[in-house]
Amino acid sequence: MESLRQLIEKDKNQSLLDLLSSLCQGSIAVDESGKILWMSDAYRQLIELPADTDPVGHAVEEFLPTTRLPRVVKSGKPSFVDLMQINNRWCVVTRLPIKSPQDEILGAIGFIFYDDLDSLQPLFDKFARLQRKFEDEQILRPSRYALDDMIGEAYSTQQLKRQALRAAQLDTTLLLLGETGTGKELLAQGIHTASPRRDGPFVGINMGALPESLAEAELFGTAPGAYTGANNKGRIGKIQLADGGTLFLDEIAEMPLAMQAKLLRVLQEREVEALGSNQLIKVDVRVIAATAKDLKQQVENGEFREDLYYRLNVLPINLPPLRKRSEDIPALSTHLLRQIQHQAQLPELSLSQSALEWLENYSWPGNIRELRNRLERGCVMAEGDYIEPEDLGAFDDLAEPTTQDCSLKSQRQQTELELIEQAIEQCNGNKTAAAKKLGISRASLYQRLNR
Repeated sequence: MESLRQLIEKDKNQSLLDLLSSLCQGSIAVDESGKILWMSDAYRQLIELPADTDPVGHAVEEFLPTTRLPRVVKSGKPSFVDLMQINNRWCVVTRLPIKSPQDEILGAIGFIFYDDLDSLQPLFDKFARLQRKFEDEQILRPSRYALDDMIGEAYSTQQLKRQALRAAQLDTTLLLLGETGTGKELLAQGIHTASPRRDGPFVGINMGALPESLAEAELFGTAPGAYTGANNKGRIGKIQLADGGTLFLDEIAEMPLAMQAKLLRVLQEREVEALGSNQLIKVDVRVIAATAKDLKQQVENGEFREDLYYRLNVLPINLPPLRKRSEDIPALSTHLLRQIQHQAQLPELSLSQSALEWLENYSWPGNIRELRNRLERGCVMAEGDYIEPEDLGAFDDLAEPTTQDCSLKSQRQQTELELIEQAIEQCNGNKTAAAKKLGISRASLYQRLNR
């Protein structure tokens, strides 16, 4: 089987390469190991490559630290219409794997379009419209999660699942209590799926994300012409949409006091009154509320109605923070990594042992949401087959040590900086050569300098 390098070398007149160059504002080809095979003149100008520098045979990261071409080679999956910044200029990038007739990866080719961002605006607008339509249609979707989707074997996790399963069989109001990022919506959807209402709609609304002026209309709906600018046909609120199913009210503590009385009527009388209407409509809905705040304290402060608090607090369920279920972190991390890599079409990456140890010992103020965010970062920043602690942001606090127990880290960072500066000076300011001298990639060198 011929390699991509051999195929390019056989194209003596470079007719294929010239054709590729004419189709875009720059193109580049790499082999199966991520080394540059060819670069168009326009691409050289875009990255401001000196005329006496030959990039062929060099790792593509030496000239493009943020490139994802090696990822395309490794995964064998294309990357269409991505955005990439080169020399402070935003470019539209498409990357394609090149395969043999036997479906073996020979390399990849990347195309740059940096003059046509405005012409792509209609495409972006169309996508936004489709996304909004999809989200509207998904309001009435069945719950996406079941209780089995709660990952972990820790005692607190298993106890939570048992409590949730028992609560699912009761058609009473639930109050989920837990820090931000602990998975309250996932638990609410799992309870809905395990309940007799599983065939009904699951409708979620985040009270903290809604402006107070829109919150009432969104939750209770509006009568035709209820206010200036309102739809002449009126609008069905989330409570009515959840009829026969479950209504999930996230961040219930953020609900305005004026709306709390109307919600109390829904819970007590099972009826809803739309904004601008004097008609009461019967609804059959189960309410699951959630908050990360101390509702009892808010009642004492006059920020939350006492009668609504007791109506919601019929069956409270506490979600443990991630730091109290650290034995679940390996399984959670594996599950989340698989999700992230599938959604972003990234090659499979694993956590190194040191990265896993760091995850298990971190305090996790943002809980599972922060864990996912750090794993996403790790997938982007990792340069080898394993995600290391620094890829997860483990040493981000080194830049500003503020306490004495950080002094060792500070000294280590200072030593590292001195070695980097010395290497750059010995290489006459050439960062690519300095990185090679230090035994790290050019991208890693820039990361350390930024840190």
